[in-house]
Amino acid sequence: METTELFAAGEGDYHTYRIPSLLTTPAGTLLAFCEGRRKSQSDHGDIDLLVRRSEDNGRSWGDPQVIYDDVVWADVTNGNPCPVVDEATGTIELLFTRDNRDVMLTRSVDNGKNWSDPVEITHQTKSPDWTWYATGPGVGIQLETEPFAGRLVIPCDHGGKTMAGIRPAVTYSHVIYSDDHGLSWRRSEPVAPHTNECQVVELADGDLLLNIRNPGNSDRDTPVDSGHRLIARSSDGGETWSEPMIDETLIEPACQASIIRYPTTDRKSSWLLFANPADQDERIRFTVRLSKDGGDTWTERRVLHPGPCAYSSLAVLSDGRIGCLFEGGEDHRYDGIRFAVFEHEWLEQ
Repeated sequence: METTELFAAGEGDYHTYRIPSLLTTPAGTLLAFCEGRRKSQSDHGDIDLLVRRSEDNGRSWGDPQVIYDDVVWADVTNGNPCPVVDEATGTIELLFTRDNRDVMLTRSVDNGKNWSDPVEITHQTKSPDWTWYATGPGVGIQLETEPFAGRLVIPCDHGGKTMAGIRPAVTYSHVIYSDDHGLSWRRSEPVAPHTNECQVVELADGDLLLNIRNPGNSDRDTPVDSGHRLIARSSDGGETWSEPMIDETLIEPACQASIIRYPTTDRKSSWLLFANPADQDERIRFTVRLSKDGGDTWTERRVLHPGPCAYSSLAVLSDGRIGCLFEGGEDHRYDGIRFAVFEHEWLEQ
């Protein structure tokens, strides 16, 4: 296992780098996205959307590139990157949010070298009675199984209306999806209340598995189990979702996590990779897990970084190795964003 720091707090024009997203393009180029926070660690303020590119599976990286910086208004939050590759066209669709209110879309047709001017798709993806909104963060997927083959799916979450300002808005997970290569988008039915940031994978049977951050008691009236991830399933391409259930193995301290499907020669198998801070109280002990049965059990695990850590994004590289972009440091979880690469056998040692 090898680790490289791609974004270090205080370097360049930014106080802090946060919210990683890692994507492998059809040409094998690695794209490492994140938010560049100019003035502070705060989730709100003058925040730009950045990317670094690698054309040799992470051995070397180009300089950070600004994808979007609102030049009209200084203190605008451009973040929550959630890209997806359309394998039919080779286009990278990058969805993000502006001020956690507007849903934006930009595209690249040259493996992330250049990006189109963002367009707003809020009216397609957000209900009028929703408030706060986030795409991902992490990555989207393209479905492979009929009758939904080719569908682009982006995991999201949103807030409902507050109750007279008495408490924070209840949060809900949902997905948005496109059946016409990103030209138009629709939103799914929300998952049950008290769900949050999520990631989605397609299983071998075509069902979708949504792995969800558990907000715990932050927006609930009664105490609940807040130390484990939640999961929900869909059998209609992500249009509706089951009641979420607790995954007793996947402990968490209320934090974003990453989950992807690992390709195998047996298309009937569902190997999944999962990564998060594996602690119920603190964001520490960043751990990667492997499931060989679609998430029913997680038989292998290994600590990648024992210290402070937070958000992450997994990807399978063109050479079959696994890449992980994660927030972490020796002193603080937001010291920087690191890139780690390893083979799945590393998890089984």
